[in-house]
Amino acid sequence: MLKGKNIILGVTGSIAAYKAAFFVRLLVKEGAAVKVIMTDASKDFITPLTLSTVSKNPVVSEFVKGPSGEWNNHVDLGLWGDAMIIAPASANTIGKMANGICDNILLATYLSARCPVFIAPAMDLDMYQHPSVTSNLEKLVSFGNHLIHTTHGELASGLVGQGRLAEPEQMLDTLCAFFEHGKRLDKKKILITAGPTYEAIDPVRFIGNHSTGKMGFAIALEAANQGAVITLVSGPTQVTISHPNIDLIKVNSGKEMYTACKNVYQESEITILAAAVADYAPKTMAAQKIKKYTDEMQLDLVKTIDIAKALGEIKTKNQINVGFALETNAEIDNAQKKIVKKNLDLIVLNSLKDEGAGFGHDTNKISIIDNQNNIDHFELKSKKEVAKDIINAIVAKINS
Repeated sequence: MLKGKNIILGVTGSIAAYKAAFFVRLLVKEGAAVKVIMTDASKDFITPLTLSTVSKNPVVSEFVKGPSGEWNNHVDLGLWGDAMIIAPASANTIGKMANGICDNILLATYLSARCPVFIAPAMDLDMYQHPSVTSNLEKLVSFGNHLIHTTHGELASGLVGQGRLAEPEQMLDTLCAFFEHGKRLDKKKILITAGPTYEAIDPVRFIGNHSTGKMGFAIALEAANQGAVITLVSGPTQVTISHPNIDLIKVNSGKEMYTACKNVYQESEITILAAAVADYAPKTMAAQKIKKYTDEMQLDLVKTIDIAKALGEIKTKNQINVGFALETNAEIDNAQKKIVKKNLDLIVLNSLKDEGAGFGHDTNKISIIDNQNNIDHFELKSKKEVAKDIINAIVAKINS
């Protein structure tokens, strides 16, 4: 799977750096060309001679090559790679990558790389669990980088816990799987909605819901990482995203979301409607903040536009529409009715009865139903993993 691929391996200061030699040998055996970049700190744990020998290429560790003064061109190196993997990635390097600090050639190459980047952390369990490290890793993933999770076991400190560098075989499998499946949506145009909508009562108050947008953003990132070109239309949310394949359009109301979707729908091959659009909006919006003059207030509401239904009415046979259903009773029956009513190809169902599912969580538990009434049930997972299940179902639908 890696034959003919160019792999850049970044090695940073960690006792786990010794695994880099084994990893390089596996890459070379798979037919990959490997160039290794080392930080100064990494040389305390493994020698450049070892890695140059197993990679069959000179190791890069400085901007300038020896006494000749020749420049190691980090830009050319970044463009050379089909993938870059930092393994082990220390807390120090992770922090610099997340914040655009560029004080060595590994970081300069990372910032220049246009290829997919994989990050394999290695550190003691308390460091790995520190909020600053978890925040930096989340930021790097939001940039479109791929995280290879640490494993649980005995650490260099003598403690036992999470923080061990993934084994070379596991990292190899991750790269092979990426090149086998990572571009299944290459150049496909996908429209995704995410988050809540806010329907204004007056300039201060609104009708809304508890959606955070995490699910829709996770789907957008997974699809973008698989090569899709994404238009992400999001209601108000604190979630951030940065990926060259994602065009983020921010809206507030359901009407604004519908307009943004309609503008790009005809050119979209796949539409994933993950937003929690308010069902009703105030009939009129007060021009000024409503004062508390009486003990009671009557608010007249009108139905908002059903975006999924409206787009389903103009859907062509070459388009795929995916809806979402959050139910509290008769879940399967209600979801199946929505498939027909809204002309959907797939619907993603979750229930507020399931602990850890629905709004506000980092996890979700879903079932996916297609328009032939086939149902796949999934266990409780992180929303990032759920996003992969949803994309897999869409790819399967495309290929069916």
